Amino acid sequence: MIVFAIIPKKTRPPTAQPMPEHRDEVHSDEKEVPPMWSSCHPKSDEDMKECAELGKSLNRLSQPTILTLLACSDKPLHGYVIVQQAAESPMFGGKKPDATGIYRALKRMEEAELVTSVWDTPEEGSAKRLFSLTDKGRRCLRRWIDALACYELTLEELRGLAAGALGIDLPDAPLCSH
Repeated sequence: MIVFAIIPKKTRPPTAQPMPEHRDEVHSDEKEVPPMWSSCHPKSDEDMKECAELGKSLNRLSQPTILTLLACSDKPLHGYVIVQQAAESPMFGGKKPDATGIYRALKRMEEAELVTSVWDTPEEGSAKRLFSLTDKGRRCLRRWIDALACYELTLEELRGLAAGALGIDLPDAPLCSH
C-alpha cells in the first residue's frame, strides 16, 4: 500500500506553473492497485455537522482524483470501482462520492479525450463501461500536479490567515489524521 504524507510547503516548487485562468479549463498540453491515499479529513461526523460545507466545495478536484486512480491501474476500471476507490481518497474523506457526479465527470473527461471507455459485456449480468486513461489524460494529470501545488500554497495561506484572525497558533504539521 502506498501512503502519501501531506507536508506543508513554504515556497513554490520550481516546476509549478500558474493556475489556470478558468477553473474548468481542460489541460490539453501535456496497474489495478489498492487506493493509495491516507485519510486527511475531519476526525468525526460531528466536525462535519458543525461546519456543513467543510471539504464539500472541493468537488472540482474529482478530475485529478479520477485521473490518478486510472493512472495507478494496470487495467481499465469500471465506473463503480472508480467511485469505491475515490471514497478512500483524501478528497472524499472516506465518504462515498455522489456516483452521478463521478459519472458526469467521466463523461466530460471522455468528451475532452482525457479518458476512453469500452463496453464490458459479460455473458451474464449487465453491460458496464470500462474506463482507461489516454495519453492526453496523462498530460492533463501532469498539469494537475503543478496546479495542485499552487492550490496547496493558496490553501496554506488561507488557513494561516483564518487562524491568525482567530488568534490561533498553527503547528507546523497539517491538522489531519494520517
